[in-house]
Amino acid sequence: TEAISSIGIALYAGHIADRLPRRSIVLTCIALLFICSLGFVTLSLDAPVRSDTLRVYLLYAVIFITGIGRGFYVPAVFSLMAQVVPESLYPVSTSWRSASWQLAAMGGPALGGMLYGYTGITNAFIASTGMLAISIGLFYLTDRHPMPEPDHTESLYESIRSGIAFVFQKRAMLGTITLDLFAVLFGGAVALLPVYARDILFVGPEGLGILRAAPAVGAFAMAIVLSIFPPVKKTGPLFLFSVAAFGVCMLVFAVSTSFYLSLVLLALSGAFDNISVVVRSLTIQALTPDHMRGKVSSVNSIFVGSSNEIGAFESGLAADLMGTVPSVVFGAIMTQVSVVATLILFPSLRHLSFENLKNSEDNRNE
Repeated sequence: TEAISSIGIALYAGHIADRLPRRSIVLTCIALLFICSLGFVTLSLDAPVRSDTLRVYLLYAVIFITGIGRGFYVPAVFSLMAQVVPESLYPVSTSWRSASWQLAAMGGPALGGMLYGYTGITNAFIASTGMLAISIGLFYLTDRHPMPEPDHTESLYESIRSGIAFVFQKRAMLGTITLDLFAVLFGGAVALLPVYARDILFVGPEGLGILRAAPAVGAFAMAIVLSIFPPVKKTGPLFLFSVAAFGVCMLVFAVSTSFYLSLVLLALSGAFDNISVVVRSLTIQALTPDHMRGKVSSVNSIFVGSSNEIGAFESGLAADLMGTVPSVVFGAIMTQVSVVATLILFPSLRHLSFENLKNSEDNRNE
């Protein structure tokens, strides 16, 4: 439900992020999420809603609204970060942003689960609401930055179309987005981890929790490494290698019957996946002019959001048709095929580096 509203509003949200103050959009989105969190607190109580059926419908409605907030938040905050950080620091800032996101991805569910288990679901929602309130306060303290002058003669359709066309004009950008999409679409096996934990590794719910956390731990560790050693040289080859290595990790994981080996492979897959995420974000930041950052970021968010959702569906469908292990093997092989196809269709990626990205042929309209 959240993904439907988030992806559905993305292109319009990108258009708005290039016309209105991005800081104000971000604050409004966090405030909306704060209100939605209050809604979750209210719905977790027995008194306000007596009917369980009505409660379920209201929960879905709140989740749908959170998706709208996220849909507007992503292009606005991505565009704002590029305004706040000097271009020379893009590689470092992108790595640190990825590290903070991974830390939240690890700590959020763990903290939420602990609060839910020890204090109840209402207190868990109250804690989430409090953190969003803190986020509003911290973001309010950030400096205001002038917006690029928008083209007021451009219609909504022309604005959205120009963002999509821009992505397809920039070969380096299109190549990184496309390969990352297919890697997530075919290579991910997160949706099948419960089956692996129960039927292949025999580790139960506790082991499943550790398996789920492993990719995020690996991604966080790699994000810290990239913040110290940013990928400014041989960026393209590093990106291609990381996706290929991700596929190899998933191929070996598919046939592994050792819990500890599977754990290491999942952590490594998260680390290599983080490299591709950082390079993709870095390429988009470096190649996109300020007045188009919202539109281009929204196109990217559709690729990323849809690949995660469709990838989970593909994993389940392939497992149903071929079996669990063969489906993951198939996905890993398709990831390698995607790397080879990218090398053929986007040969300039082999020579891409952040140092010459702005002056490369890929940065000129074709």
